[in-house]
Amino acid sequence: MSATPEPPRPSHPVTDRVREALAISRRGCEELIPEADWLAKLARAEATGVPLRIKLGLDPTAPDIHIGHTVVLNKMRQLQDLGHTVIFLIGDFTSTIGDPSGRNSTRPPLTREQIEANAQTYFAQAGMVLDRDRTEIRYNSEWSDALGARGMIQLAARYTLARMLERDDFTKRYRSGAPISIHELLYPLMQGYDSVALRSDLELGGTDQKFNLLVGRTLQQEYGQEPQCILTMPLLEGLDGVEKMSKSKNNYIGITEDANTMFAKTMSIGDEQMWRWYTLLSFRSEADIGALRAEVSGGRNPMDAKVMLAREITARFHDAAAADAAEQDFRRRAAGGIPDRIPELTLAGAPLAIGQLLRQAGLVPSTSEAMRLVEQGGVRVDGGVVADKGLKLDAGTVVVQVGKRKFARVTLTA
Repeated sequence: MSATPEPPRPSHPVTDRVREALAISRRGCEELIPEADWLAKLARAEATGVPLRIKLGLDPTAPDIHIGHTVVLNKMRQLQDLGHTVIFLIGDFTSTIGDPSGRNSTRPPLTREQIEANAQTYFAQAGMVLDRDRTEIRYNSEWSDALGARGMIQLAARYTLARMLERDDFTKRYRSGAPISIHELLYPLMQGYDSVALRSDLELGGTDQKFNLLVGRTLQQEYGQEPQCILTMPLLEGLDGVEKMSKSKNNYIGITEDANTMFAKTMSIGDEQMWRWYTLLSFRSEADIGALRAEVSGGRNPMDAKVMLAREITARFHDAAAADAAEQDFRRRAAGGIPDRIPELTLAGAPLAIGQLLRQAGLVPSTSEAMRLVEQGGVRVDGGVVADKGLKLDAGTVVVQVGKRKFARVTLTA
């Protein structure tokens, strides 16, 4: 195996602009590996005027993107606004393998037809966050198809099976006797080879991608390149505040959903969860968010802060006028449709699941009936439609509506 090239050294001055760029890079991230190397790269780019190459790869495994995906896209946009080159890589080749990350079973590979259909909408939707005119779009089939059998064997010779089995999901499946197909071992190699082909300086991904990103760093060293740095972003919890945002769990906000739905879904999240969404989804400065949080701690209604967040998210994927209209629609539903006198009660056990809340409040005869009504869009909390059957409500007071005529003002205590 080839000798490891020397990592970049801080031979260029670390200016205030460089420190600011580092702070922007670190905001909300889980890990920045290694931070000293990234600082050196930022200093070099500032001194030479040569932008860094920042890569994000997404496999088109579904036809649409939800706002959980935009956590890492937001980071890309922040780095793009610093003047660096961002590369939006569509994994049309790696999708044919199937990413095993976080899986306890083999992930079925997609057909070429499925991949092409999904890829058609991917960048159109990602372009709602990134600056399309300054984004380099690539497909990893450009270099992966050309490798052929000989090239694939030569690539595989640069990484050991022992290191591959250090990966957590592979380790668990190996120890439990669950099958691991050989093609799954190729996935991290092919993702890593993307970094070689693109000569990336930084690769972004979710925390579940850390192993794959490290493989890219190792392979760049094997090919005599300066190794990329790695920036991982947390996985955004969905509307339930517990599970990772996912369409399969129905706890998501799609970035192509209509403005009223997007606004109302954002308003349905818990008050504490709101601050995590601010950190990961908002473009407000950390100082502004801190000041707003202090105001809420000092007595300001948390709904005010949540409305600001809902407006920002809705305006980003629609426009300011649509956000205004969505807010008006939300307030009209939250206030205008509520009778003057409704039952008021207090329930203990917060956070309380929506099904339990509805049953204990006497609004439904059973939790199964509550789940059915949620599926049909017949449940509202503070005017917002509940889309997630797993929603849990924190301590506080909410107005709950079932159908058109059943209301209750419920105060939840721990």
